[in-house]
Amino acid sequence: MKENTGLVPLQPGQSFKFTVLETLDRIKEEFQFLQAQYHSLKLECEKLASEKTEMQRHYIMYYEMSYGLNIEMHKQAEIVKRLSAICAQIIPFLSQEQQQLQHLSHHAPGIPLTPHPSGLSLGAGSSGLLALTGALGVSAHLASKDERNHLDPEHLRDSHFFQEPNSPAGSPSHSPHGNGIDRAPTLRKEPQGSSNTGEAPSTPTPRMSFRPSLPPSFLPPSPALRSPMSVPPGSYPAHFGVVSHAGLNGELASPGGFGGALTLSPQISAAASAYSRSPMVAYDSRSHLRAPGLSSSIPGSSGGKPAYSFHVSADGQMQPVPFPPDALLGPNIPRHARQIHSLSHGEVVCAVTISTSTRHVYTGGKGCVKVWDISQPGSKSPMAQLDCLNRDNYIRSCKILPDGRTLIVGGEASTLSIWDLATPTPRIKAELTSSAPACYALAISPDNKVCFSCCSDGNIVVWDLHNQTLVRQFQGHTDGASCIDISNDGTKLWTGGLDNTVRCWDLREGRQLQQHDFTSQIFSLGYCPTGEWLAVGMESSNVEVLHVSKPDKYQLHLHESCVLSLKFAYCGKWFVSTGKDNLLNAWRTPYGASIFQSKESSSVLSCDVSPDDKYIVTGSGDKKATVYEVVY
Repeated sequence: MKENTGLVPLQPGQSFKFTVLETLDRIKEEFQFLQAQYHSLKLECEKLASEKTEMQRHYIMYYEMSYGLNIEMHKQAEIVKRLSAICAQIIPFLSQEQQQLQHLSHHAPGIPLTPHPSGLSLGAGSSGLLALTGALGVSAHLASKDERNHLDPEHLRDSHFFQEPNSPAGSPSHSPHGNGIDRAPTLRKEPQGSSNTGEAPSTPTPRMSFRPSLPPSFLPPSPALRSPMSVPPGSYPAHFGVVSHAGLNGELASPGGFGGALTLSPQISAAASAYSRSPMVAYDSRSHLRAPGLSSSIPGSSGGKPAYSFHVSADGQMQPVPFPPDALLGPNIPRHARQIHSLSHGEVVCAVTISTSTRHVYTGGKGCVKVWDISQPGSKSPMAQLDCLNRDNYIRSCKILPDGRTLIVGGEASTLSIWDLATPTPRIKAELTSSAPACYALAISPDNKVCFSCCSDGNIVVWDLHNQTLVRQFQGHTDGASCIDISNDGTKLWTGGLDNTVRCWDLREGRQLQQHDFTSQIFSLGYCPTGEWLAVGMESSNVEVLHVSKPDKYQLHLHESCVLSLKFAYCGKWFVSTGKDNLLNAWRTPYGASIFQSKESSSVLSCDVSPDDKYIVTGSGDKKATVYEVVY
């Protein structure tokens, strides 16, 4: 007898049916299985992301290490290359002296070897020195590798080894006026701007934007400059960044590193000095500098100097400039400049100007302008202090009217201050307020009735000085307008901006006439008072001199870093530029023959030339202004 289980057996062809609870249980089990798979995949994904981040960190670390090693290798290769060049000059003379010595010893074998009158021991010491020079010659293949590398470290300073006799380091030396074109080939360079088409440059560069909530500061030596105001406290505008170059540019060691004094024969000394110097007296030489982006294998002149001034034609043809014989001669061409005053302002000096009478110098720092009487020799303290803007805001520009009675001050604030200097105690007689949070530069019309201010929002504001009212605004720059100058007839305005453009404006019709596009931010410019030339200083370290009505320009390469200020002499035959590389350069208009250089102890942020072209004043990052007397 069969047991009754209560289950009905399936008949052939009959499907199995689940109850609702069984179906829900199966769905729940599948959901939990999928959920477990999801968590497993999530953990694996997080692990992969962590490994990716770690690999990126290692990649960056290895990149930085390899970059540092590359730079160090370049420094060492450059030292070897320069020492090899000197030794190549010395070896012929040593060989002659050794041959003479062998000849004498052959005819007089009993005579003992004695020190040569030149100071070089011609026994084992001579062979040792020759062995050293031979080793340097074998190592010269490093230089050829260096030539092929993109990171051309042509920033080696003149070392004590190349100083003039009886000339201390840092004292006036020779000017790099020779352009090194004896064998320099014609160069083909793609046009990088200076077009009137208005097209944006193809290679974007980092932009500098205004952030009023953060005070300014120093900058690292990076091609990606920060905002002019968006940097940590304790310094000054980033567009005026300062970095000490000591130890960063591969300075050669003192001769003491070779183990004591080395006295050379007159012939060898002459050869070494011929290699290292040119015969023009001025300040610090930069004859070894090379144009950025140009091949370092360009042959220079007989002294080995590369060209630094190039003419660029309309089709981009780039040729070294053959300077005319009178490039550094003739009336109104200075020979050098002599420092006569050091004005200790106490804060970073971002703005300077000198009065028409050349008696007073005005220095703008943090929250104030100080007035100095330079007619009194050895003046150590200012004769007045004008408190402007807020205490923690930097003055970026100050302009004095020719009558010496009115000073206009702008900076990191939305207001311009107009000072009455004719009263016994200078006072603010008006304030002009715009919508922009900062003013980067000022210009005054030739009739002294209108003031133009370059604003951080890119606008150019036109002010009526008599009525203290806003007349109009020129709008076109897409980033901060950083520099400005006006033509002598007062009809055209030239402005440069952080949007990589230089623009020309018609003041009568109130419209833009020209636009020149570059691949670098524009930090400074100046219009030549006597001709149709415009000089432009760039973040890329170039100075370009443009013809304002022709597709014709010169490109100058003596600065090693950002060109922060620029000013023409009133005679128009020369102009000066200053930079983050601590240099003050004086150039011949328009082709840029180097007249003289001065090396300061910190970045040179601002400059001005007196109306009689007899004085130059500079403001620098070491909290002082320097007054130079121009010597003709």
